[in-house]
Amino acid sequence: MIHINRAGSNLGIFSEGDVRAGLRSGQFAPGDLGWREGMPKWQPLSEFTEFAADIPAAAPSPPPVPPPLATASTSFPPQSTRAPGTGLPWDERQTRGIANAFIETMKLVLTQPGAAFTAMKRAGGFTEPLLYALIGSCIGAIVSLCLWMFMPAFGGFSTLGTYRGSPMLHAYFGGITYFFLFLFVPFGVIIGAFLGSAILHVCLMIVGGAKQPFETTFRVLCFAMGSVDPLLIIPFCGGLIVGVWRIVLIIIGLARAHDTDTGRAAIAVFLPLIVCCVSAVVIAMMFGMLGALAHNRGY
Repeated sequence: MIHINRAGSNLGIFSEGDVRAGLRSGQFAPGDLGWREGMPKWQPLSEFTEFAADIPAAAPSPPPVPPPLATASTSFPPQSTRAPGTGLPWDERQTRGIANAFIETMKLVLTQPGAAFTAMKRAGGFTEPLLYALIGSCIGAIVSLCLWMFMPAFGGFSTLGTYRGSPMLHAYFGGITYFFLFLFVPFGVIIGAFLGSAILHVCLMIVGGAKQPFETTFRVLCFAMGSVDPLLIIPFCGGLIVGVWRIVLIIIGLARAHDTDTGRAAIAVFLPLIVCCVSAVVIAMMFGMLGALAHNRGY
């Protein structure tokens, strides 16, 4: 399968036969950029030796080869010059610096999710994406907990309010509660990343969209979590923004990383909610029928 790109816009993924037919019919131009798995960078279709016989003799000369990939001192390159699966800025944190790599990755995922999850590596281990998720999610969760602790009005939640009658109980029990919440945050992120990825991957398999292994789904969820969770620090509506935006990022990420359509990815994301709702309705109906039977028998 060959990715085709024209003037910075992805035209899609096509088989070799489709590209041959497209070159002959004029659907594709010799100057369009192509990339297939194993190639180090994009290159014009005119430079593919297998398509030499399919390019018209009067075809215009191909455009210049795209500039090389970004180095540690430059910004992340646009999608048209970054081949799929070559990695995010986070994968270059040894040269960029961990803070700079995190910020660039977060910015790319939030503003250009399609380009980000196309460039994301499909494999390479669980440690790197999990570390990214831990940093981003812990920053958002811990800062928002601090806001709830010292300025309850910003978070709309305060366990300290339970002990208004006694200032001593107010400080003691409230402090213990937040202390355990702070300790639980990293464990909650790790458990949520693995459990959530497992559920998403099974749902993606059910709808026929899982074309990559579980690790790819895990990476999508980790980079989505780590990028959007810092927005929890936004007062009042941070939780709502994070909830909606995370769903959007996961749908786009699964579609791009698994090379499937957006519809299948969306169904896979919402399938657990649909199953829960249907199960709740069925259980409610069963209890209603049992109650009606018991009432008719005089129990």
